Amino acid sequence: MTLANATVQSGQHGPPGSPRSRQGRQTPRINRNAGTWFLVLPALIPILILSVGPLLYGVALAFTDAQSGRTRSTQWVGGLNFQDLLHDTLFWDSFRIGLVWAVGVTVPQFLLALGLALLLNQNLRMRWLARALAIIPWAMPEVVVGIMWRLVYNPDAGVLNETIRDLGLGDGRDWLTGLATALPAVIVVGVWAGMPQTTVALLAGLQNTPHELHEAAALDGAGAWRRFRTVTWPALRPVALAITALNFIWNFNSFALVYVLTNGGPGGRTRLPMLFAYEEAFRYGQFGYAAAMGCVMVAVISVVLAFHLVGRLRGGEDQ
Repeated sequence: MTLANATVQSGQHGPPGSPRSRQGRQTPRINRNAGTWFLVLPALIPILILSVGPLLYGVALAFTDAQSGRTRSTQWVGGLNFQDLLHDTLFWDSFRIGLVWAVGVTVPQFLLALGLALLLNQNLRMRWLARALAIIPWAMPEVVVGIMWRLVYNPDAGVLNETIRDLGLGDGRDWLTGLATALPAVIVVGVWAGMPQTTVALLAGLQNTPHELHEAAALDGAGAWRRFRTVTWPALRPVALAITALNFIWNFNSFALVYVLTNGGPGGRTRLPMLFAYEEAFRYGQFGYAAAMGCVMVAVISVVLAFHLVGRLRGGEDQ
């Protein structure tokens, strides 16, 4: 072998730590990353077009005076819509009602779903039938749920008032038009309609808890409450935090159920922020102002998600 050939071969086959060998090892990794992005693009493109695109358009619209039925072009107004929101008492009333609604639905929803999930997790007869019946409200559209509960709350022939009369507890009342009863009545419907998905999520978390831990705690003399506190809840806590945060977001953004039941009445007592933004946009044509309301609601949701993620990270560090 000549010296020139040896030099060429040594340049082609350098030591493992040489730059040429590292460059050769990076090429397959780049190809793998390109292949991964190629597989992700079919799912990523619809998200960008249908979710991120409208969100960015809504944010831009919030800084304009966009209105319906006008002849001149839309003008950029900066933060004027947000300044008007700060002094809009109707919006802050709807915001307060939205928080009351979201908390009033989410908390009982979780507690009742937890009890139902614990019951369905027991070795009961016909357990499969009970589980199937428990998720029936989940399969019903919100519009259908609203119509059904309007019939239940009907002041003349509703099931609720008929039951009250049969029990001799009074003549009943108009639940959905009373200033004091409209919001509690709607909250009851929200709790009933949202229990199934919470129950399913909690039941899945319960079934992932090792049964051996419960047996060991029972052998140590732990009662039902102690087993729940020391075994069940630590395993269920991540699922509970996740589903509670999601339920709060879903409930705060609720629209169809309240729209069918009360349409925001009486006197705005059930006008949720999403319903208020809908009225501003499609009843009064104030698209820019309604978009600013949407931005505020997105900010609230972002804060809730931030608290949830911080809690998850702290929980992971503790473990």
